[in-house]
Amino acid sequence: MKKSYLIFTFLLLALTSQAQQDPMFTKYMFNTLIYNPGYAGAKEHLSVTVLHRTQWIGLEGSPTTQTVTAHAPLKGNRAAIGGSLLHDNIGPTKDIKLSGYYAYRINFSETSKLSFGISATYNNWRTDWSKLNLASPTDPAFVADYSKDLFNAGAGIFYYNKNFYAGLSVPHLLNGSLIQPERLIEEEELQAVQIRHYYLAAGLILPINTNLTFKPSLLIKNSNLFGEFGNDAKSNVGAPTEFDIDLSILMYDALWIGAAFRSSFEYFSDDSSTDSFDIWIAYYLRNNLTIGAAFDFTTNDLDKVNSGSFEIILGYDFAYKTSSILTPRYFF
Repeated sequence: MKKSYLIFTFLLLALTSQAQQDPMFTKYMFNTLIYNPGYAGAKEHLSVTVLHRTQWIGLEGSPTTQTVTAHAPLKGNRAAIGGSLLHDNIGPTKDIKLSGYYAYRINFSETSKLSFGISATYNNWRTDWSKLNLASPTDPAFVADYSKDLFNAGAGIFYYNKNFYAGLSVPHLLNGSLIQPERLIEEEELQAVQIRHYYLAAGLILPINTNLTFKPSLLIKNSNLFGEFGNDAKSNVGAPTEFDIDLSILMYDALWIGAAFRSSFEYFSDDSSTDSFDIWIAYYLRNNLTIGAAFDFTTNDLDKVNSGSFEIILGYDFAYKTSSILTPRYFF
C-alpha cells in the first residue's frame, strides 16, 4: 500500500539535520551495550538480550527497531567482548548495523569497576522509494533506490559499584554521508549525514528493605554537541537535547516495575517539548530468563495520529559463575 505525504514529511524529519538519528528505547537500561561499549561484561557472565520496539502505533511508516546483543568477560576478568545486531526501519528506509565491542576493566575493589570500551560497526543504509507517493516522481533524489555501506567506531566509559553506575559514550565517532557521492544534487549542501551522538547515563541503587529496592536512573542524549558542522543556517545540524528519567522498584529480587518521563530541551530557543510518559515491567524467572514489556504514552502533538509505542524484551543469563556475579539484578 502506498504511503501518504504524511510519511514523506515524517521521513524528512527523521533524516534531516533537526532530528536525532539513533533509535530510542524506553528500556534503555536493558540495552546499554548499544549505546556504550564500556558496558561489555558488566553482568560478569555471558548475557544475551533481544528487544523489539514499535514506535507511534497507527502512524504509517513509523519506526520499528529490533536489537540482539551479547557480551561476556574474558578469562582473567580484565577484558570483555560483545556483539550486537540492530535493524531499524523508518518508512522507505532501512538501517542495519553489526557491531563488535571490546572493554578493558579496572578493579577498584571487589564491588567497583571502571571500564573503557571501544566498538567497530558496519552499517548498511538503504531506501525503497516505491513506498512513497511522490508529487514529483521524477525528482532526481528519488528516481532510484540505493544502498550505502558505512564503517564507524565508537568509544565509552562505564563505572559501577554495588550502589551506583554512570557511563559516558559516543556510539559512532565519524560523521559519514548516507548519500553516495555521485548522487549528490549539490555538493555544497549538507544532505543525509550521520551525526555524532553523545550519551550520559547514571543510576542509583537505594535499598528500602530486604525485599524492596528503589532505583532512579537518567539518560541524556545529545547530537552535534560541539557544533562540528559550523554555525551557518545550512549546517546548523543537531536536535534538542533529550533526557529520560526513570523511577523503578525491584521487588523480591524478581519483579521490576517502573515509570519514566521523556522530554527534550533546546538552549536559547523554544524547541523544548515533552515526548512521552512510559510504564514498564520486567520479571526474572528462576531459570535465568528475563521477560519484560514497556508502553509509551505520547505527550506531544503526535498523540493525534498515533496510539503510543511499545517494547518487548527477552534476555537470558548464562550464570556459570553465579557466586562472582556483582549485583546482577541491579545492572540488568
